[in-house]
Parts: sequence; structure tokens; C-alpha cells
Amino acid sequence: MTSALPSSIPVSQLGLSASEAQIFHQQQQIALPNQAYPHSASTRGRGHARTSASTSRAASAASSGHGRLVLDPGSLAVLGQHFERLMAAIQNRVEQLSAQTQTSTINQSSRAGAAMAAADAEIARFREIIRQIDELETEFDKVRHIRDIVKGFRARVDSLERKMDARGSRR
Repeated sequence: MTSALPSSIPVSQLGLSASEAQIFHQQQQIALPNQAYPHSASTRGRGHARTSASTSRAASAASSGHGRLVLDPGSLAVLGQHFERLMAAIQNRVEQLSAQTQTSTINQSSRAGAAMAAADAEIARFREIIRQIDELETEFDKVRHIRDIVKGFRARVDSLERKMDARGSRR
């Protein structure tokens, strides 16, 4: 008994770009050669090895670089399941990356908020220091003014003492 190979079509007829066709070919090689097909012994009444081998040969031939898509139901089911798992894995990874991005954004926002609060506190502290410096400068101005008055009085007292000494020595 000879078993007919499943029919196939060129991948180029699927309307894929070159990079999509390459990905398709890679995924077909991953999915088809390593799978047993559900229609094997139970649906056709043949021995498992014969059906599996012919389907595997067809899948290998289709995916071995000839750029063809195997059209038998078992191969298409396996390929469909493979792409469903692949899409689920991609979706899961997108969700993980989205959650990581959200966490990172929240953390960065918290750090930025903390940095802004710290900067605001430092600005307030700096303003208080400037206010205290201004008060001290005002006090220094007052002390300088008092010192100038005291120097003026001392100069008068010294002048009066000299005058009195001069009068006292004349007598």
C-alpha cells in the first residue's frame, strides 16, 4: 500500500512578506516534524507508524526549505495549535512587559515625587537661611551704627579730656 503525501501550497501564495514567510517557515519546522497527528491510527484505521511516518515525511518535505504549507488536516491542526501557543506566549510576554513598564513608571514617578519633595524642603531650608542672614545683616548694621556713635562719643570725650588737661596744666 502506498500512502499519498498530503497536498501543499507554496508559502508565497499566503500573501506574506519575506520576513513573515521566514518566520512562518521557522515555526512550521518547529511545529510539524516533532508532532504526532491526531488523525493517525484511530481515524484512518492504519497503523500508527505508517501514518505518522507519511505525515511526518510530508511535513518535513513541506518545511525543509521548499517554502510550502502542508494542507492535510492533521498538519494544519498541529500548525494551528502551535501558532495559538506561540500567540499566547507572545501575549503573555506583552502583558509581563506592560506590567513591568507600569511598575517602573510608578517607581520612577515615586522617586521623582520624593526628589521634588526633597528639593522643595531644601529650597525652604535655603530660604530660611537667607532670612536669618538678612536678620543678622540688619543686626550688624545696627551694631555698626552703634559702634560709630560710640566712636564719636569717645572722640568727643577724648577731645574734652585733652581740653581739660590743657586747661588744668595751664593753671
